[in-house]
Amino acid sequence: MFRPVVLAFCLLAPLALLAAAPPNIVLIVSDDQGYPDLGCIGTKPLHTPHLDRLAAEGARGTSFYVTWCACTPSRGSLLTGRYPQRNGLYDMVRNDLVNYGHRYDWEEYAVSPEMTLGLDPKEITIGDMLQKAGYATGVVGKWDMGQARRYLPLQRGFDFFYGHGNNGIDYYTHERYGIPSLFRGNQRTEEDKGQYITHVFGREAQRFIREHLGKRPFFLYLPFNAPHGASTLAEDNGGQKPGVQAPEEYVARYRGLVKDEKLARYCAAVTCMDDVIGELLQTIEEAGQTDNTIVLFLSDNGGSGNGGNEPLKGSKSTMWEGGLRVPFLMRWPGRVPAGVVTDEFLTALEIVPTLLAASGAPAPEGVKLDGFDLLPVLRGETKSPRKAMFWQRRADKAARVGHWKWVDSGKGKGLFDLSQDIGEKNDLSKEQPEMLKRMQD
Repeated sequence: MFRPVVLAFCLLAPLALLAAAPPNIVLIVSDDQGYPDLGCIGTKPLHTPHLDRLAAEGARGTSFYVTWCACTPSRGSLLTGRYPQRNGLYDMVRNDLVNYGHRYDWEEYAVSPEMTLGLDPKEITIGDMLQKAGYATGVVGKWDMGQARRYLPLQRGFDFFYGHGNNGIDYYTHERYGIPSLFRGNQRTEEDKGQYITHVFGREAQRFIREHLGKRPFFLYLPFNAPHGASTLAEDNGGQKPGVQAPEEYVARYRGLVKDEKLARYCAAVTCMDDVIGELLQTIEEAGQTDNTIVLFLSDNGGSGNGGNEPLKGSKSTMWEGGLRVPFLMRWPGRVPAGVVTDEFLTALEIVPTLLAASGAPAPEGVKLDGFDLLPVLRGETKSPRKAMFWQRRADKAARVGHWKWVDSGKGKGLFDLSQDIGEKNDLSKEQPEMLKRMQD
């Protein structure tokens, strides 16, 4: 009896070690993609087969929120696991003069908010946490946490960076209102000028993944700038801002399916991004690493220029559901059941604690994280511990407590029962004065 037991142990031990290997992690973020903007939801003629596959092979959240209704603070929370008011990045890092068509020269841009502001260097990012735990860490895409050297990814826990540090760029020139904005590491580069940036980000993501697949656990943060509108001066585009840019072969697919050219370009940018994601998934699959790779996908805020976020009210930059509730997908075969659709109350604050739990990396000492591990929720083992969520953008405020949502903003206010009124149409402030007072307090 002894020899068979020993033999069985010897055979099973490598499997146990393999099962215990830290998972690879790919965290994908789209830019301004609305809550209904996945093909699998079925309310729009969008073609997203690879994101739909992630949903089918993993979990999709239908009550998933970000921490802010626009990009910078939302992404800062995703990287730190902390409310914007706690990590200090509670408004956009953006030069407002671009609203008036102002063109910066290098000297002026160097001392502008986009170059001097960013995520507090004292904040610890998920890159810091996973790098310390032995992960290879990389960022490809829209960093948006500041462009001064102290703010760039190589100083924030990442080994590799190719992307832009500001809010947005032109998809082809890679400039932001005239300023070349791509970085490789800590240095600006124009090496890929003229190439469609989603394809460039896909190439660089492939490079990072292939370098580490099967050799060392890796964490790839892949924040696309698609389908955000291009940051291009009107005078550089025939007197009119171009909106979302996309390759003609993709735009042509949507002409006749959607109401106008603007919406066709938006849909085209989403589908092009989806194809790039599909190529990354194929690379992981061909390496036999699918089961040991966590893939997450979400948008940084509600949709804008996307033809609406129905059944939700509002859009990006608002405190309505359409500005804060976003698509969320997570696949981890064997750990997250396939085909799960959950309406549990979840937020982007849960991402950092979840990745720490999945990787076995410790949480930083003395740092307050504002979320929890959502894996037990996706597995149906427990209800979400999330009872409340709070938002503030300058004078605009909102809160969700249980199924109640309170909004107080320049674009409207009221108290809504989301369990009955996901579209925030029926203000119950007068009918529920005690609940209104509780929310306001």
